[in-house]
Amino acid sequence: MPTLSPVPITMDLLRGVLELEPTPHGLRPHRLPAWARSQCSDPQLAMAESQPAGVRLELRTRSTVIELDALRTRPAYRGLPMRPDGIYDLLIDGQLSAQATLTGGNVLMMDAATGTAEMQPGPVGTVRFADLPDRLKTVEIWLPHNEITELVALRGDQPIQPSPSSRRVWLHHGSSISHGSNALHPTGTWPAVAAGIGDLELINLGLGGSALLDPFIARTMRDIPADLISIKLGINLVNLDLMRRRALGPALHGFLDTIRDGHPTTPIIVASALYCPIHEHTPGPLAPDFSSGTMNFVATGDPADEATGKLTLSVTRDELAGVVNQRVGDDPHLRYLDGLQLYGPEDFALMPLPDNLHPGPDAHQLIGERFAAAIADLDQT
Repeated sequence: MPTLSPVPITMDLLRGVLELEPTPHGLRPHRLPAWARSQCSDPQLAMAESQPAGVRLELRTRSTVIELDALRTRPAYRGLPMRPDGIYDLLIDGQLSAQATLTGGNVLMMDAATGTAEMQPGPVGTVRFADLPDRLKTVEIWLPHNEITELVALRGDQPIQPSPSSRRVWLHHGSSISHGSNALHPTGTWPAVAAGIGDLELINLGLGGSALLDPFIARTMRDIPADLISIKLGINLVNLDLMRRRALGPALHGFLDTIRDGHPTTPIIVASALYCPIHEHTPGPLAPDFSSGTMNFVATGDPADEATGKLTLSVTRDELAGVVNQRVGDDPHLRYLDGLQLYGPEDFALMPLPDNLHPGPDAHQLIGERFAAAIADLDQT
């Protein structure tokens, strides 16, 4: 068995992460900076941004064996089966070559009936990738998109260095769908699929339940160097019943103004919501439905309230398109993308939403391919 040497885990080995927080066990990757996290006490946001969607170690090495010790925290719901283990994807020179899962770890047990949560502690685990080709190569280890991860130790049987990248940086913000809900593995989320096709350096600020036009998100995006920016909005604005039609347009204008303060000419795509029948003409709030023994979702609003200013997906698409059309005369680098072109009614007929809200693995692949095509079209204009 080869001798493995420890490698310090530092920011220059990581992609798609903004901060590393020291913990009693190791380092917790964060997708939002501490100052932004301090401006919102929502536990849903805290959990979502600590789940490292799009975060990966990117290494240059001849190692044939690489081990990573990590402590995971898995979300679970009392009375329901545990979700499948999060998957670590290993890519060699851009190609998916191996997958592994972690043992042990914490469980964050949530009770949907009471709104409470209990942390059940567990041990650190190890993922091991062996029999890697004995040549100099770029190795990417994508962390599970749906588990909070604390990085504890990294080891290899040959020296490990940061892997330089000349790819264009794509900064994306969206909801749980962009985060990767219902995707089976981290490079199977639709943003990762699109980034792979377009050879882009992904920074994924897809935050489950948290694509809400928060000012601290806009300021975070303003300050991140990027060659392409996209914002996918609609579903969380509706299913949290967060605002009315009167507030949406000005809020989007302000969000875009802030991003433009740091990116005056960077191409920006504003994408609206995918097709989702429960919210097309029915406002939120959204509620979980456990009657089938699994988690599904239902809309609890009254369709009649759409006329009085409550948001539905059809309303948000109109508002987003209107804002972009108003701005584009002075901002030629701004584009609107109708989410129905990514996943529409005909796609729903073939690939229904498994829980009435989030696309399944095949739909993630389709959406990623179509978004990559939209980026390619933007590059040609």
